Amino acid sequence: QVQLVESGGGLVQPGGSLRLSCAASGSIFSDNTMGWYRQAPGKQRELVATITSGESTNYADSVKGRFTISRANAKNAVYLQMNSLKPEDTAVYYCNVRNRASTWRFQDYWGQGTQVTVSS
Repeated sequence: QVQLVESGGGLVQPGGSLRLSCAASGSIFSDNTMGWYRQAPGKQRELVATITSGESTNYADSVKGRFTISRANAKNAVYLQMNSLKPEDTAVYYCNVRNRASTWRFQDYWGQGTQVTVSS
């Protein structure tokens, strides 16, 4: 049982920056991955960035060099610093926690999503 609370979305001009925050509560396993996904209108949800409990990171090619994911394990929080934003970054951004009970057994939890709109 995990609950996720997101904040930081909003409207920003192209080239601007936003910082998304997600605070998780509940049963966060020691072996877990936290991440951000996004879904634009008419498109499938896609991975933006993930970070493991060991702080290994993974980014979508479209955001490499512009976005940075980080986490604060003491408070089970994950952040997404988004710089040099482009109109194509416009989407609903979802926080995700993947609890790993074993190597191949896991449970995903999702936040409600926060709207990011990049427009002039």
